[in-house]
Amino acid sequence: MKLHGYWRSSAAYRVRIALNLKGLQVEHCPVHLINNGGEQHSAGYKLLNPAELVPTLEDGELSLNQSLAIIQYLEDSYPHVALYPADPAQKAAVMAFALDIACDIHPLNNLRVLQYLTGPLALSEAEKMQWIKHWLAIGFTALEKRLQCTAGRYCFGDTVTVADLCLVPQVYNALRFQLEMTDYPLISAIYQRCNQLEAFQKAAPEQQSDAV
Repeated sequence: MKLHGYWRSSAAYRVRIALNLKGLQVEHCPVHLINNGGEQHSAGYKLLNPAELVPTLEDGELSLNQSLAIIQYLEDSYPHVALYPADPAQKAAVMAFALDIACDIHPLNNLRVLQYLTGPLALSEAEKMQWIKHWLAIGFTALEKRLQCTAGRYCFGDTVTVADLCLVPQVYNALRFQLEMTDYPLISAIYQRCNQLEAFQKAAPEQQSDAV
């Protein structure tokens, strides 16, 4: 099994946590998103993933993109450590929370969006940071309200789920962009608790071989 990713990619980060929680061995294949104009745009990588994004998982003949699809594949193929609740309603709630992050928060602050803002649209660095913090604040405000109804030690009770796998990388990004976290005590507490777990620690961006 091979995982093509970038050390600071939120989406790849999610998959690394899932692999670690399930105790799966994987060959990490770095794809630098900035060097040489972005290695994700190379001819070889485009054959693997025409979307020119990370991560991409290879497992035998399978080549699969989209982090949540990859995590679902791992969940179905290696169910010994469950990342979703068994109850259908609770499972749907966990997935909805994960999608709030993966579909509504993360894409607005993705690298290619930020490069478009400061490139063709000619926004200043200050304007770019305003964009980032605006959308993070809107997203985190909604997540904090949801967690008031669901949180235990983690996003949904006292068991790690896919919701936590999505939350931690997004908080990592928010801290990197210096978002003020005072208004998000539940998010901050869950982030700290998750990062006490070895699976999260090993998946951290700075622990990756391509970290710079």
